[in-house]
Amino acid sequence: MEQKHILLSALGVGVGVGVGLGLASGQTMSKWAGNNPSPNAVTPEKMEKELLRQIVDGRESNITFDEFPYYLSGQTRALLTSAAYVHLKHAEVSKYTRNLSPASQAILLSGPAELYQQMLAKALAHFFEAKLLLLDVTDFSLKIQSKYGGTNKESHFQRSPSESALERLSGLFGSFSILSQKEETQGTLRRQGSGVDITSRGTEGSFNHPALRRNASASANISNLASQSFSNTGNLKRTSSWSFDEKLLIQSIYRVLCYVSKTSPIVVYLRDVDKLIFKSQRTYNLFQKTMKKLPASVLILGSRIVDLSNDQREVDGRVTALFPYNIEIRPPEDENHLVSWKSQLEEDMKMMQAKDNRNHIMEVLSANDLDCDDLDSINVADTMVLGNYIEEIVVSAVSYHLMNNEDTDYRNGKLIISSKSLSHGLSIFQEGKASGKDTLKLEAQAEKSNEGGRKEAKGPKPAAGTEIMKPESKSEAEKSAAAPNKDGDSSVPAAAKAPEVPPDNEFEKRIRPEVIPSNEISVTFADIGALEEIKESLQELVMLPLRRPDLFKGGLLKPCRGILLFGPPGTGKTMLAKAIAKEAGASFINVSMSTITSKWFGEDEKNVRALFTLAAKVSPTIIFVDEVDSMLGQRTRIGEHEAMRKIKNEFMTHWDGLLSKPGERILVLAATNRPFDLDEAIIRRFERRIMVGLPTVENREMILRTLLTKEKVGQGLDFKELATMTEGYTGSDLKNLCTTAAYRAVRELIQQERLKDTEKKQRTPEDASDSKEDIKEERVITLRPLNMDDFREAKNQVAASFAAEGSIMSELTQWNDLYGEGGSRKKEQLSYFL
Repeated sequence: MEQKHILLSALGVGVGVGVGLGLASGQTMSKWAGNNPSPNAVTPEKMEKELLRQIVDGRESNITFDEFPYYLSGQTRALLTSAAYVHLKHAEVSKYTRNLSPASQAILLSGPAELYQQMLAKALAHFFEAKLLLLDVTDFSLKIQSKYGGTNKESHFQRSPSESALERLSGLFGSFSILSQKEETQGTLRRQGSGVDITSRGTEGSFNHPALRRNASASANISNLASQSFSNTGNLKRTSSWSFDEKLLIQSIYRVLCYVSKTSPIVVYLRDVDKLIFKSQRTYNLFQKTMKKLPASVLILGSRIVDLSNDQREVDGRVTALFPYNIEIRPPEDENHLVSWKSQLEEDMKMMQAKDNRNHIMEVLSANDLDCDDLDSINVADTMVLGNYIEEIVVSAVSYHLMNNEDTDYRNGKLIISSKSLSHGLSIFQEGKASGKDTLKLEAQAEKSNEGGRKEAKGPKPAAGTEIMKPESKSEAEKSAAAPNKDGDSSVPAAAKAPEVPPDNEFEKRIRPEVIPSNEISVTFADIGALEEIKESLQELVMLPLRRPDLFKGGLLKPCRGILLFGPPGTGKTMLAKAIAKEAGASFINVSMSTITSKWFGEDEKNVRALFTLAAKVSPTIIFVDEVDSMLGQRTRIGEHEAMRKIKNEFMTHWDGLLSKPGERILVLAATNRPFDLDEAIIRRFERRIMVGLPTVENREMILRTLLTKEKVGQGLDFKELATMTEGYTGSDLKNLCTTAAYRAVRELIQQERLKDTEKKQRTPEDASDSKEDIKEERVITLRPLNMDDFREAKNQVAASFAAEGSIMSELTQWNDLYGEGGSRKKEQLSYFL
């Protein structure tokens, strides 16, 4: 005990000496620091003036509880309005409710998105006809810094050495705070809620309080969202430094609130209040003292972002000491509303992330005496990369700006650079980081990666063909798409990739992986050896409206919305569909039953709707349905499930019905070998029905030449003879024939290698000197050219897969005579004399 008293006494002497030195030195320091402020320094008057500009009249807000842009539960609205009523309507009664946490003057809003909580504050101010101050301290600090330049924090609130020393002692010895910790008085608001031990609260105002508080009884249970948590939107770039002293800010806020509250109640909204008050011990203590002195007609709303996937959402006890009442946002219980609600909140998260990234960029620029007036003109993807690598990019941006601008602009001692300079710096950075290109792409697409992207062996690739494009340059895909084709014709759209538009709901996310941009399709019309007449018809129906949209503005000339390719299996229908998407520069959505159907009742129709809404966003789009008879067959089938009928009705409604829009560039392309099983209404919507029949002798010759273009063939290979001997073969059969013929040369090579290995084992040691030459010969692998014998032998193994004279072919021919049209059907003219 004696040692303890000695320690305390020594500490008291040290503190007293420090305070005395601080008071003595403070007067000397004020002579050069406080009496001669910079002309652009932020004075209390300027700070109060800027805060007053941030205040708006809640009655002028268009956000109301009755027309709230999000789902809002009745319980959340009732809790919020009940807690605010006393302070905003009958402030004189607040002294009678000071011990009740639901009537607290400071309310903590816990929710998943920042914009949602800001809308709540606006609706609350409108409801009570109060003033509103939305304060994001980080954003406010950057505005002050941009307007008044770099300020000296010590100009007006010079902290004495004694205060600094005491703060350090407070950090070392948690039990000795800079402010004396008093016992709880009767006027202290106590935290009320289930499971809280009132007696264990102790000194609740202490910064080092270790206990955690449970959420208030008013909080909503949102554990049902844990399995459907939001996708990761990346780490938000939030600056931790301010351009002014925290004491200047807090005291200015207090004076402004006192001034405004004399004439009108006011709602103050503080963003990320938990991070704000924990900025430092000094900030926390200043907030704590200021909150006790606020006028009764002031209501403080503090925002706190809650991760819905985390079950541990308890509030720190130091936060509840200042904000005793916590209200959590209640999600909708209805699943349909829940999907829309989550989508809205995800979009809000992305908007706030983009804003925080820009603030981080501005902070780094300001720290280097730089500024940019048109930073908002840079797109979101580039802003994300700039936010992560701004320190490395800014040097190139400044150099580019100085080299291309003779007259440089300065404001408040800062060099003003343009967004074009930053984009150029980003381009230089990306070119220099060629090895890390995939990493940059992945970071820029982090908020879209969970939507289900397509992957290649080289690395992750963003969904729907999105990638970061270098400023002032085109990607290889765009150049190839804009390059002229064989005929010297510029092949339609330069925008070969699908434009990135965020999906609206969860159902579009399920279909997003099925979207294939045109630059990822490798099949072209040149890869299809025959079907020249069909190619001409498809180019006229699909690509002409894209090349010359000015010709299709009348009432009759409209782009085709449906094309059906039918015929025997293996004739190239799917290849034609891919080639159309490639040549037309359109996005390609491959639809199957697994994409549409769901085990949950009603989701099949929502998936069909999402298919067309997503196609409209990435238009021009080709929706390809292979084996369309399985999905859109006749509705008169016996034993057909009711869900299949609903899928067909929904598909037809969005395709060409009441819900379809004439301006949407969506083409439904389907393929089947059983067109006679299609529903009549579906057949009507296919404006062109083209039969892809068995290839003729001339077409088979062209197909064989195309298949063997890149192979070694002998001089004596007769393509006409091969075409004649493969009567009834489809294009797929001809490919199998060529593959089988090529295997003969491989078998002969393997047999030769086996013979060499056998001879090598039988060699005597005297022949070992010749082994080196044999190794050199073995390293060169050459296959002999293909000859006619290979194809004759292969024909004995590969037969035609389709009966050209069978009943199915007869039915296809009859259906073509009834419904078919286009370049594939050439009717023979009857002679005058029979």
